[in-house]
Amino acid sequence: MGVFSTAETLACTVEVEHSNESLHAHVALDGNPAIGPGDRVLVHGAAIRVTFGEKIVVRRNATLTRAGALLRAWTRFAGHFGMSELYEVSFTGRGL
Repeated sequence: MGVFSTAETLACTVEVEHSNESLHAHVALDGNPAIGPGDRVLVHGAAIRVTFGEKIVVRRNATLTRAGALLRAWTRFAGHFGMSELYEVSFTGRGL
């Protein structure tokens, strides 16, 4: 793994659904490459718009930009502090 970022273009499948059961957008890159901390995926093409009750699946191209060693290390370091925001701590008076 180098210090600088590298990029590659891949085909992908984009699924967008807006219904009573689900509101989501998923991207599946062809070849299922491993995505690491600091990596970025940019899907190309026009915006996908769905109305309520619709589900759309389209094929697009995407650019996978792999983070360099410095950015990957920074992302891992900063991620630990971001996780602490998810913790919930409470104190209860037992035996009172």
